[in-house]
Amino acid sequence: MASAPRVRFAPSPTGFLHVGGARTALFNWLFARHEGGVFVLRIEDTDRERSQAELTQAILDGLEWLGVTWDEGPHHQADGVERHRADVQRLLESGAAYRCFCTPEQVDEMRAQAHEQGRAAAYDGRCREIPADEVERRAKDEPFTVRFRMPEGETVWDDVVGGSTRFKNSDIEDFIVLRTDGTPTYNLAVVSDDLEMKISHVIRGADHVSNTPKQIQIYRALGAAPPVFSHVPLIMGPDGKRLSKRHGSTAVGEYRTAGFLSSGMNNFLALLGWSPGDDTEFMNVDELVERFTLDRINVKSAIFDHEKLEWLNGQHIANTPSPRLTELVKPILIAAGVTTEEELKKRSEWFDSVLDLVKTRARTLNELCERVRPFFSRDLEFDPAAVKKHWKHPEEVIDRLSQLLSELSKNEAWSEEGLEAQLRALAELMGVGAGKLIHPLRVAITGSAVSPGIFEVMIVMGRELV
Repeated sequence: MASAPRVRFAPSPTGFLHVGGARTALFNWLFARHEGGVFVLRIEDTDRERSQAELTQAILDGLEWLGVTWDEGPHHQADGVERHRADVQRLLESGAAYRCFCTPEQVDEMRAQAHEQGRAAAYDGRCREIPADEVERRAKDEPFTVRFRMPEGETVWDDVVGGSTRFKNSDIEDFIVLRTDGTPTYNLAVVSDDLEMKISHVIRGADHVSNTPKQIQIYRALGAAPPVFSHVPLIMGPDGKRLSKRHGSTAVGEYRTAGFLSSGMNNFLALLGWSPGDDTEFMNVDELVERFTLDRINVKSAIFDHEKLEWLNGQHIANTPSPRLTELVKPILIAAGVTTEEELKKRSEWFDSVLDLVKTRARTLNELCERVRPFFSRDLEFDPAAVKKHWKHPEEVIDRLSQLLSELSKNEAWSEEGLEAQLRALAELMGVGAGKLIHPLRVAITGSAVSPGIFEVMIVMGRELV
């Protein structure tokens, strides 16, 4: 029986957790949960100059909000530097790597010459065959890097997403695995860490494909079998170009601030490049875990559709029990001065009925709060377009609504059926369609031309506020 898979998410704390990274984390987490495996979190912070503690915390906060919980970690790549150096030493001893004494200027010159001659701009391997005694002598006084000795032939692997993938080793220069200051490069550190953490499957973006042949060769040189690779196609903006800041907010924290639910965000991210195999779109986390498999990841790039994100988020809001929604919208409402914690606590059942009434139309928590606002306040913000359309002749509208108010005040029961019957009877008496009363009334008590059924709104809002 095969052992449970071990996967990892390894962000660099040089920026916030963005959509692409969040999706990578989610895919790894869903796979681990579906297979009963282990999800490892590793912070790749060997770039000391660019790594920032506050960005590490922002990444952790983003993952926690999404519910992507880790089983091990967070490990810090910087803590493994001594192991990385030991692995480089093993490569040197086996002949799979060598010391290179070329200066950066010399390497730039090699690449420029190669480019002029129509060849790939690459290091030419001139330090490959320096005699061992000379290497030892020069290493005492001269700065050097350590380069991996790319073997002849091809590097081939069966990618779960991309299928059989191959690179000519001659197209890959002898790349650096240890810098002159003794710090490891990305490809060496990743392989060393993945071996240490016994990672069985690497699920990452397709932008890492060019690193994979280098890493596979390091695995083999260290006497280890490479993990199973799955390279997920990139996320594109609506214009077909790679998703970036120019397409709008891409940091996960910004979506949280904008009022998106973690369940809605997870649902949307999962469908960016993965399909359950049918037309199902709305799924909660448990359903995603149950249905997620690597073979359902698409080869084609995914398009980030903000309207679809809003629609899915709206579905999750509509399907969230109102007591839970209360906890989510309460901080927003209190911060906006709409209500207080004491009032919400005192009128909790009533507020549940408000949410039940308006939540099916809201796409974000912020929008939900705006739909809730009229139930608390006499001071409304009126939609100018609604006023222009339904209060075109203010004196006439005021006269009609005044008559309606007088009629409704006689209704002691204040029931939906009674309110509707009175309004329609008055409209008939006035010789106008019921809409001539309903639409101006809706604007008057909600500030908008759109709302749930106006009589339902009036019942929940209550006689006094109406």
